[in-house]
Amino acid sequence: MIKTKIIQSLTGIVTVAIIGSIAFNINTPIYAHQTHENHENKSITLSVWDKEIVKYNGNKKITVYNSPSCGCCKQWIAHMKKHGFEVTDIKTDNVEAIKQKNSLPSQLASCHTAIIDGYVMEGHIPADDIKRFLTKKPNMKGLAVAQMPIGSPGMESDKIKQPFDVVAFNNQQIKVFNSYKKY
Repeated sequence: MIKTKIIQSLTGIVTVAIIGSIAFNINTPIYAHQTHENHENKSITLSVWDKEIVKYNGNKKITVYNSPSCGCCKQWIAHMKKHGFEVTDIKTDNVEAIKQKNSLPSQLASCHTAIIDGYVMEGHIPADDIKRFLTKKPNMKGLAVAQMPIGSPGMESDKIKQPFDVVAFNNQQIKVFNSYKKY
């Protein structure tokens, strides 16, 4: 009888520990997209990316191709609008086809692809970098922020800020356009 009560008590303790561990792990981000999903429903009113540093008077009509279910793409589009861009938001289940059509190097892929003035803008690029790029009009195909770094525009998550590079690319080369180590 005593053994049965001890086993029941231990079983209860183990059960509580397992449930607690699962609950803790559900709320602990493992990678960028999971963190994004955790903050997707939070209202982010202030962002380090909101302040406009680069003035740009050129074309601000940009077309963004993204999955209908992607919340971070919506956040990045909101970031672009805060900087005065007029966004045409095209939902598609085949963003990969847009990337291939525009010869995006696979190692630079992210969740959304945008086109402006014939240039390809891939991923969570800060609006000021896009404005700087469009002002310079370099002999490059476009800009990219590969994958989905936590802290980049549209991927803000409380205090987590991963360093990331904005790269310029064309068919022959990939080079750093801007680097964010601390922001």
